[in-house]
Amino acid sequence: MFSLENVLYFQAGLGVLPNMFLLLFYTFIILGHKQKHMDLFSCQLTLVHIIMFFTGGNILLADIFESLNIMNNIRCKAIFYTSRVMRGLSICITCVLSVFQAVTISPSTSLLAKFKQKLKKYMINVLFYIWFFNLSVSSNMLFYVGSFTNVSETKQMKVTKSCSLFPMNYIIRGLIIILSTSRDVFLVAVMLTASAYMVIILHRHQRQCKHLHSISNLRASPEKKATQTILLLVIFFVVMYWVDFIISLTSLLLWMYDPVFLTAQTFVMNAYPTITPLVQIISDKRINNFLKNLQSKCH
Repeated sequence: MFSLENVLYFQAGLGVLPNMFLLLFYTFIILGHKQKHMDLFSCQLTLVHIIMFFTGGNILLADIFESLNIMNNIRCKAIFYTSRVMRGLSICITCVLSVFQAVTISPSTSLLAKFKQKLKKYMINVLFYIWFFNLSVSSNMLFYVGSFTNVSETKQMKVTKSCSLFPMNYIIRGLIIILSTSRDVFLVAVMLTASAYMVIILHRHQRQCKHLHSISNLRASPEKKATQTILLLVIFFVVMYWVDFIISLTSLLLWMYDPVFLTAQTFVMNAYPTITPLVQIISDKRINNFLKNLQSKCH
């Protein structure tokens, strides 16, 4: 029998395979010391997306692992907390990717040019702070999530068959909404600012090239292709993220979670991890060359 959850399983299957391929590819590149500045973040983002598929919407793992001999309360807290951390990491790493790419393509006369040589030095520190920040910010889920008992008596908000959100004080709920909204607005604003900066740089470069070459002979550089990929991912991420955010905010304010609502939110939240690896595979010349070499060897 067809159900809405089958759509999520199909989407997860569609997204996990290319993400696993990218994770193996970036791991091989990094271990071989042939990585570019962005590869470490791309590898992290791919890992985050794989975990998101298994915890996203808290439906898949919560119901698949229901038969395991693990206390419902611990299982629910672990899944919800992990899901929230991965969601935060996804927006943070995407934001960092857009900023780093903006620095990479900035002209030598700009203020950002002096940071080009320092990108590799700051990468590990930035990743550490991103993980620490999201692990800390999402810790409230450990206190307000648990196994479902009785909605009518405790006013819990049932989210899955066995997990629910516990009632919160209005002040605490307001603070959580303000903090999460402020973080999201700030990160999205930084992403859009970096994206606008990259568009301006590309437009100026395009105009300069027109004076030197005919448009038919104009060939996109690797930096330009990488920038276009980041721009595409940022635009798609912003649209999907805010649809997901509006659904989450509405549910939290109204204190209700309809199953159809939850399925729609999960589908939207997993849309970005599904599309991202496909865009990266198509746009990365190294991956295209690897697949061509693999295909030639098979034949």
